Amino acid sequence: MSGQYWFPNMPIPEIMTALSEWGLNVSNEQLVRPSSDFVTGVYNACLEQVTSISPNMLHKPIQRALASIDDANPDLYNNAISHNIMLYHLTRFATSARIMDFSSRDLSAPEPERTRFILSAFINFVKFAEQCTTFISNVREKSAQVIEEREQVIQELSEVQHNLAVLKAQRAKDEPKCEQLKEENAAMTTQLLAAKDVHTGLTKEIESLKIERAHLQARNETINSESALLMDNNSRTRSRIVQSPERIKRNIMTMGTTAIEDKKAVALHEAKARDLQAKISALVNIEKDVRSCIEQLQTTEKEVQLLEGSQKELAELKDSLEYKKVERGELQKKTERVHKQLGNAQEKLERAQRHAEEKRQASQQTVERLQRDYEKMDVERRENDKQVEELRMEASDIETKMAEHLKKSEAELNELLTEYWKLRHETEVYMETLANKLNMNVSSD
Repeated sequence: MSGQYWFPNMPIPEIMTALSEWGLNVSNEQLVRPSSDFVTGVYNACLEQVTSISPNMLHKPIQRALASIDDANPDLYNNAISHNIMLYHLTRFATSARIMDFSSRDLSAPEPERTRFILSAFINFVKFAEQCTTFISNVREKSAQVIEEREQVIQELSEVQHNLAVLKAQRAKDEPKCEQLKEENAAMTTQLLAAKDVHTGLTKEIESLKIERAHLQARNETINSESALLMDNNSRTRSRIVQSPERIKRNIMTMGTTAIEDKKAVALHEAKARDLQAKISALVNIEKDVRSCIEQLQTTEKEVQLLEGSQKELAELKDSLEYKKVERGELQKKTERVHKQLGNAQEKLERAQRHAEEKRQASQQTVERLQRDYEKMDVERRENDKQVEELRMEASDIETKMAEHLKKSEAELNELLTEYWKLRHETEVYMETLANKLNMNVSSD
């Protein structure tokens, strides 16, 4: 089985050493006869070393899965769901470690050889992951960033779709009202045009009546001025002439006739003035109606502008939705590129694992060679130690002999020095005596 894959099948002591480095104390008996609880705990520990996924982290997803089950007793499925979720993560982990046939049988009924094989693969993969911690952390950060951006885009897309649905519903709700307002606007436009024509005709008639009224007022003023002049002339004439009763009667009759005619003219003018006042009041009412129509037209124009603004916002939202769709496509492409990069990284990881295994084998051979050299050196060192001990003993004997010889030599040297100084003193005494006898001056030097 192990010949099919590149990683070696580790012996039990190495497995125990590797697991003890992670704080897992296992015994030889547990590896020789593994139990279901034992292999589950060890596999979960290996999974946690690489992915940081532990049974405690899976508690919330398990609770959410139980909450989604439509059953009166969801707790009955707790163990099964926990087992399936953990088996899913362990299967992915085993696939990354190049164990393609990992199954639930490896957890429920473990076999010793199979368990050691799986642990060898897991331990090699965990050690390689520890060597590539920087690269894996960078890939995880990029993956987390892509997932976060994807969730943000999905949230923004849902918000845009919700706003678009609200706007569509509002538009569908406002369309009958908009059609009704358009019809009312068309009818009011027709009425305004007809009222405008009527208003134009009435304005022209009012202008002509105003001109006629001005002419009548000017004529009335002229008649009044003429009447005043005539009355002045009449009064002056009366003061100069003698009053004739017949003439006065005729003048009175003439003046009465003129007054009656003037009264008729005044009544006619007053009737015309009343007609003009009625027309003016009608024109004022028409002007009020026109103003109300204009206000309604302005209100309609405002509502039309609001509708156009809503349509413009809808178009902008559609453009934004298209842009978000494009961004989503780009993010999907980025995700695909990240998956490709992850595949390339896994290939590099495999090559690095193979290279590490080759280095490990070479290192193991080097260690064995160094072990042999060490054993040889150990034997040679023991022999050298024996020779050194012998030399030390010989050196101590020689040092003892040298010390005795030095003592003897120092004693003989002291005796010689004593004899020398004694002989020198006698020689000096002899020379002084000889010099005294020969009357010679000899210095002691």
